[in-house]
Amino acid sequence: MNNLTQVLSEEHQNILKVIGAIKKECQLIEDGQTVDQEFFKTAIDFIRNYADRWHHAKEEDILFKAMCQDEVAMHCNPVDQMLHEHDLGRDYIKNLETSLSNNNIKEILTNARGYAFLLADHIFKEDNILYPMADQVLSKDQQAKIKQEFRQVETDKFGPEVKDKYLNIVKTFEAR
Repeated sequence: MNNLTQVLSEEHQNILKVIGAIKKECQLIEDGQTVDQEFFKTAIDFIRNYADRWHHAKEEDILFKAMCQDEVAMHCNPVDQMLHEHDLGRDYIKNLETSLSNNNIKEILTNARGYAFLLADHIFKEDNILYPMADQVLSKDQQAKIKQEFRQVETDKFGPEVKDKYLNIVKTFEAR
């Protein structure tokens, strides 16, 4: 992987750590522990802001658009499938939030695990199929432009304090 996709893969590792914590929390609930509303609210905040607004903003608004330009020659473009899976993940999170407010344990587990398994599989596909394709088909100039746009999104849209907040959540969840 080159520097362009390495940044995204590193962000995936943070998302996978939170997914691991979600899976553990689901197991604790199945083992009889009460639902930790604060844990799930924090997880939802992380997913909506770090995974979706921070990470997916780079993929959807920058990388995927670059990969779909006419001058980018690919025999098979998986971008539509990746976008569909992003939408499925958003649906799981919306339904998880609803099931938490209703304290519906069965639905909490269904939506939390559904999201976790979907995203783990999705991340595998991006890291092992989509990103290597991007590294091959995007010119050095296109990659340099995309890297600059990534930095601009991070600076203009979020700032370093937002990234630090969500990386601290990852550390907290890892320590659970």
